[in-house]
Amino acid sequence: MKHILFELEGCPFSTLNDEEHIKFCLFHAAEASHSKVLKIETQKFLPQGVTGFALLAESHLSIHTWPEKGVAKCDIFTCGAKSTPEKAVEYLIEAFKATKSTSQEYERI
Repeated sequence: MKHILFELEGCPFSTLNDEEHIKFCLFHAAEASHSKVLKIETQKFLPQGVTGFALLAESHLSIHTWPEKGVAKCDIFTCGAKSTPEKAVEYLIEAFKATKSTSQEYERI
């Protein structure tokens, strides 16, 4: 079981404030990690920001955005033997055009 906490920085406002883009990215990041999506929920905030959550058969993937700061704080937890959460992180770095990313990975028991 792996749990990765990661931040995306230097992202364009438009990618972080677009609720449909967030949904699309959650789905495709989960696919990239070989995880099965059960449900995706998002919430758009005013004046800006989106929170998104993908419920996975293997656990979850979440994102919280601060478009005004160009930042997203995310995590993915997977417990499937075939899951590769690192691929979801790589996908999201590209999808949100992050200029910088940091992450911490934990092995869960």
